Amino acid sequence: MKKWIWRILAIVFVVIFLVFLFSGKKNEETLNFVEVTKGTISEKALAVGTIEPEQEIKVKSNISGIVSEVMFKVGDSVQQGKTLFKISPNPTPVEYVDTRRNMEMAQISLDKLRADRDRNLKLFKESLISRSDMEASESIYNEGSLRFKIAQDKFRLMEKGRIQLSNRRIDSTVKAPTNGMILSQNVFQGDPVVPLTNFQPGTELCSLADMGMLLFKGTVDEIDVGKILVGMDADIQIGALPESNILGKVERIFPKAKKDGNATLFDIEILISDDGGQLLRAGYSATATITVQSRENILILPERLVLFENGKKYVEVENGEEIEKREVQTGLSDGLSIEITSGLTEGEKVVERPPREIT
Repeated sequence: MKKWIWRILAIVFVVIFLVFLFSGKKNEETLNFVEVTKGTISEKALAVGTIEPEQEIKVKSNISGIVSEVMFKVGDSVQQGKTLFKISPNPTPVEYVDTRRNMEMAQISLDKLRADRDRNLKLFKESLISRSDMEASESIYNEGSLRFKIAQDKFRLMEKGRIQLSNRRIDSTVKAPTNGMILSQNVFQGDPVVPLTNFQPGTELCSLADMGMLLFKGTVDEIDVGKILVGMDADIQIGALPESNILGKVERIFPKAKKDGNATLFDIEILISDDGGQLLRAGYSATATITVQSRENILILPERLVLFENGKKYVEVENGEEIEKREVQTGLSDGLSIEITSGLTEGEKVVERPPREIT
């Protein structure tokens, strides 16, 4: 029984000794020191968006029908005036009959006007009508002839898809409105085409753009938008090209905000001035870091070492064997480092205390 009592007492003494040992180590605080150095601090704003062409053109047709032939592949570079689509006319039965009957009625009217003109010409030669009456008859005949020609051209264009007007050929083809690269194709051979008119938007056939003029289009938070100015430099990072070094300049900041959940964002456009030799594609996700202001060769210190008390800023500085609490003035910050404008000199050592344990 006594042996068990002595064993229990020995265990209790060991536990008490360990408690005092560890509590003593806990109270000993190890101090680290960070030297005040000179460096560079840049304040930056972040925008999130995509790479887009400066101007993307949606190609549409002025003629209705069926796509009979596609003359390109997506990704091709095309010149202005190159034929992109051939459209075969496909009028409804009612449209065909109306156009045919209009042409026939114009023919009948023209035949009557021709007969009237020929009769008046004979009368004029016999001096039975005046010159003015003859000229009026000739003018009416010419108008009728023109109406017949218009009706005839409409019918031929509807039936065959092409006509010849003096020195110009009109056909049912869709041509590239400008130089550029084909970005997308929305219709294929056999698809119907609705024309662009004043009353309907028409079928979008394809889109093309000049890939030599690219923009970063994105959004920036309202906290940063007030710091950004047109012309500021931007460094653009593309997720698909992690090694890329793409530079740009802020070209446009939209004046009106938009809501995205609980965030208030402003649209921003950055013109890419240097693509870094990379092949950029429309739609790449990207982030842009805009340099708001930068200062070089200034005293800097990790911002975590600056203490705030009663509206003033302090740091703890090594002074011989003692720790001195000193007021400092600060300037620009990038969130990690902060500029020291007064209160410290280069080479001084600032105390960095270990983080407090949460109990």
